[in-house]
Amino acid sequence: MPLSLAAEVIRLRTRHPFVIARGGSSDYRVVWVRLTDDEGREGWGEADPSAYYGETADTVLATLERLRTLLPADPFQLETAESAFRGRVDPARTGAARAALSVALHDLAAKRAGLPLWRLWGLDRARAPRSSFTIGLDSPEVMRRKIAEAEPYPILKIKLGTDRDEEILRTVRDATDKPLRVDANGGWTRERALAMLPRLREFGVEFVEQPLPPADLEGIAAVRRAGVLPVVVDESCIVAADIPRVAAAADGINIKLAKCGSLREALRMIATARAFGMLVMVGCMIESSLGITAAAHLTPLVDAADLDGAALTANDPFVGATIDGGQICLPDEPGLGVRRR
Repeated sequence: MPLSLAAEVIRLRTRHPFVIARGGSSDYRVVWVRLTDDEGREGWGEADPSAYYGETADTVLATLERLRTLLPADPFQLETAESAFRGRVDPARTGAARAALSVALHDLAAKRAGLPLWRLWGLDRARAPRSSFTIGLDSPEVMRRKIAEAEPYPILKIKLGTDRDEEILRTVRDATDKPLRVDANGGWTRERALAMLPRLREFGVEFVEQPLPPADLEGIAAVRRAGVLPVVVDESCIVAADIPRVAAAADGINIKLAKCGSLREALRMIATARAFGMLVMVGCMIESSLGITAAAHLTPLVDAADLDGAALTANDPFVGATIDGGQICLPDEPGLGVRRR
């Protein structure tokens, strides 16, 4: 018989308002998904919707209801199930909902096999990179407090895309000498991005993420051709099919489960990006440890990670992958290895 589905909205609160170039909030509604087989085993997933991609917790619940009848009896029917999900709904506006089902199926399949998901995939968890910690837009005083709170993390990711970006960088550099990565979330013009590049290098930035609006691949390519810093795209690259056209414009991609819609699509993105010689990064939304742990199982395959979404929250209801001194540590337990706090 098909797997049974339960879904519950969980409200996450961030320690500080999380603000980027497009705006921000302190309150996030995510959806906890549970799939149960006929022997009572549960597979868990989390939908982390973003209004930017046309999703809310309410639309996720509606999407889950539409997909309920497509749930397989066998959780190992991963490719068939994910293909059916994509065919029933608009893939461009259901990534978080479909990702939650994908993760729950993978969790349940690995639990049936009695193996952690990373081991079922044949990965070496010791190869997971260190995660950065994101410093959102804020006043200089609050940013200094955030940097102090991020002391265990060896790499900081700084949100930019404002008219005071250099002030932000000076504030950060006055507070720490850690390696920096910056993310403009598409907030710059081409002229602004090109003018910022030398300053970013002076401040010790390793790479710049999404300097221009997602559709401006010609402009992103111009930033890359300047040869000052590697350029990584996030919003410009949603699924594996996007990679051939962005490969000419950028040095790397940032994969997020809520964008691409499934763990299997994320694996395809990694393989495709590698074929083009690109840097591969795994990122996140504001998520609990359930969502972060799912993404963390991909990290032995990537170059960089920004999986601080749960660390930014004040009320994480789950325990899963940990980040010790910035190092991502995957659980030993079967499946994702996530439990309730």
